[in-house]
Amino acid sequence: MNITDELLHHSDKDPHRASSSLSDIILGGQDGIVNVLGIILGIAAATGDVRVVIVAGLAATFAESISMAAVAYTSTLADADFYESEREREYRHIQEVPHIERDEIRQIYQSKGFSGNLLEQIVDTITANKDVWVAVMMAEEHQLTPVSRIGALRSALIVGISAIVGSLIPITPFFFLPIKTSMVVAIVITAVVLFIVGAYKARIYVGNPGKSGLEMAAIGTVSALVGYLVGVILRVPPD
Repeated sequence: MNITDELLHHSDKDPHRASSSLSDIILGGQDGIVNVLGIILGIAAATGDVRVVIVAGLAATFAESISMAAVAYTSTLADADFYESEREREYRHIQEVPHIERDEIRQIYQSKGFSGNLLEQIVDTITANKDVWVAVMMAEEHQLTPVSRIGALRSALIVGISAIVGSLIPITPFFFLPIKTSMVVAIVITAVVLFIVGAYKARIYVGNPGKSGLEMAAIGTVSALVGYLVGVILRVPPD
């Protein structure tokens, strides 16, 4: 595979796709579990009625998942539109001011340590193919990678399903346990799940697993306390 094929291959296949999927899973799951935990604890503290808690929790679960999926879809489409507009602009620049764009390629690879004949060979090879030329400018100058519209649907689906799964975690105890016990169990389970997710995220990306896990667990705990306090303040008097 020559340098032209390698550059086109890199441009057509996003090496961070798996990482993006993990980010979508964490985004949807974390948002679902934290938001719904705060809601059901507030409802539980305010009403003391497990049926109301379950109904409110399920309503929030599905509303949350649809909302999160829609946000993921529209934001990904916006990224795709931005990429395409920048890509078209680079094609125009290559057509209108090729000498300037060629100098930019030279500067990019010169900053990477290339010089002399090797540098000129790289510049000649890249600028010999407009598609490769634009792909390099998009990746190196603008730090942008292609975003497909199919990817927007995929991202929305992952985020939406993850939000449902995450939301159901704190609700589940209320189906089987007394309401006060369920509140404690929901907080504990949520904190444990968030700690595991945070630690795993740090291992996959960069960071301290313990610190990342504690930070995410703290988010769930704070959400729980805020929701609970609101419920206590606005408690519905018993009939």
